[in-house]
Amino acid sequence: MSASMRILDIAKRPDAKLVAEFRKMVTPHLSDSMERLYAGGPQLRPMYKGGTLAGPAYTVKTAVGDNLLVHKALDTARPGDVIVVDAGGVCDNAIIGELMSARAKQRGIAGLVIWGAIRDSAELAASDYPVFAAGVTHRGPYKNGPGEINVPIMMGGVPVNPGDIIVGDADGLVAIPQEAAERVLASAKSILEKETKSMKEIVAGTVDRGWVDKALREKGYKL
Repeated sequence: MSASMRILDIAKRPDAKLVAEFRKMVTPHLSDSMERLYAGGPQLRPMYKGGTLAGPAYTVKTAVGDNLLVHKALDTARPGDVIVVDAGGVCDNAIIGELMSARAKQRGIAGLVIWGAIRDSAELAASDYPVFAAGVTHRGPYKNGPGEINVPIMMGGVPVNPGDIIVGDADGLVAIPQEAAERVLASAKSILEKETKSMKEIVAGTVDRGWVDKALREKGYKL
């Protein structure tokens, strides 16, 4: 078997309760909790009405403009998985459209992430089913391969391994390695608590802005 003909499964999926906790978080807090190193690229945008996407990455590495292995992933991914497709970030051909999205939703797939293009954008934009992509084109895909399923891939410059926890919302996507998940979740919850407190202070007009001048003085500014 050649290196471009592997169809594997996720070796270890995260606990469903852990994924559910991540679904309550927002990507800015998760990104900040990972030193801002694991954001899925600003080109990857939500192509649906809205809501948070969360689930283990079911990865697909495919030839540019080809979706044969994506069709196989639609049949083999488990309910709750997020199919993440590395199509090289090239947007000359759409990798999925309305029909493939409907198939994924029918099977209970949590969502689709396409590092490449989609089509049927109006229909997908009217749906609440999570689809993220780097672009839109009417030009359809090929079905020739090659490709691989559940191998390490890249998503907008970020490495994604099978089973990583994918979280997406209006601000984009993050990929959380399972070994870091508990730490990242605890940090994101702490940031949420701090920002909730800060927002209350802003609304009440009691926020302390002294840190701004302090930081400027430390950098040599004369105020």
